[in-house]
Amino acid sequence: MVPGSSLSSGLVQGGLSGLPNFKTPFSDGPLNRSSTSLPSSGKTYSFCQSGPNNDFVPTQFPSDCTLGPKIPKSAKAVQTLHHGEVVCAVAIGHSWPNRHAYTGGKGCVKVWDISPNAPQSSKDPVYSIECLKDNYIRVCKLLPDGRQLLVCGEAPTITLWDLTQGKPVQKGEIKSAAPACYAVAISPDNKTCFSCCSDGNIAVWDLHNQKLINQFQGHTDGASCTDISTDGTKLWTGGLDNTVRSWDLREPTQKLDTYEFSSQIFSLGYCPKDDWVAVGMESYTIELFNVNSSITEKYQLQKHESSVLSLKFSSGGDWFVTTGKDNQMNMWTTPHGYSIYQSLEAGSVLGCDISEDDRFIITGSGDKKATLYEVIY
Repeated sequence: MVPGSSLSSGLVQGGLSGLPNFKTPFSDGPLNRSSTSLPSSGKTYSFCQSGPNNDFVPTQFPSDCTLGPKIPKSAKAVQTLHHGEVVCAVAIGHSWPNRHAYTGGKGCVKVWDISPNAPQSSKDPVYSIECLKDNYIRVCKLLPDGRQLLVCGEAPTITLWDLTQGKPVQKGEIKSAAPACYAVAISPDNKTCFSCCSDGNIAVWDLHNQKLINQFQGHTDGASCTDISTDGTKLWTGGLDNTVRSWDLREPTQKLDTYEFSSQIFSLGYCPKDDWVAVGMESYTIELFNVNSSITEKYQLQKHESSVLSLKFSSGGDWFVTTGKDNQMNMWTTPHGYSIYQSLEAGSVLGCDISEDDRFIITGSGDKKATLYEVIY
């Protein structure tokens, strides 16, 4: 099944339901065009709520919100990786100048050398990882140490790959009770994996032994996205039941908090600083809220024209990226949501990742390719 072609009835048969009904194969008529940056429209797009009983009003951006060495000025597309299938998941390696990108499609993850002097880096992958038996890959995630890759998607199998030997070598395989896994978070010590399952539960795996060690009774509908705090003590999950839930991993039998929204949650990120959580929704909106009770402000960002499918904070937490069904990739400042850069790709943008040094962004597209952006400071 082409992912998204029947997502309104399920990402897999009997699995996660309610995600946006993309057109096959993710090309959206008049939005189908080559990747290009978009000029600012001048329309108000960021709104602030100063307290729970107040209305959202246009955000007054601080005069210094775009200043500082960690805030990008823009970005530019520098390389296209022609995967050949819809690219549902992407990752970008940690090390430089020997950097690799990973693109996940149907039953295959392709590995690309994107180093500055790499021969044929824009033409051919250096390796191809066959996995998930022709099912679409929804997660292609590097572990925090950058030495292992975890792959899962529209199948009950999670695979772990060793990247230290040149060609990726399969290190382990996990069999899940759920028919699909759509997002994972990895503990900072590389030992534990938290997988968002199509049945709404959060499975907790020991990556060394590939064993199930716990299961959180999660969402009343499918669990679609997740992130973990930088200290590894809190897990955040978003679901199709219109909720975001946080879990205290020091007390894993208890949910810490539940946050209600008006729309299904498709993407989520936890800011590495200042306790901001950003949520991308089916309703085209991004919302940022702070888990510190002393900070009552919330922000809503409204540049996307369709469902917000992926979200990723920079390593420093000063900015973040969102992508959508509307073919857009947007860069925003944290938390006010000042628009740094906006790009329109040739198909729905299904996933994104940011390099550990915050110098590059990679996106995966329904146009059967990935795009590498250089971040300009």
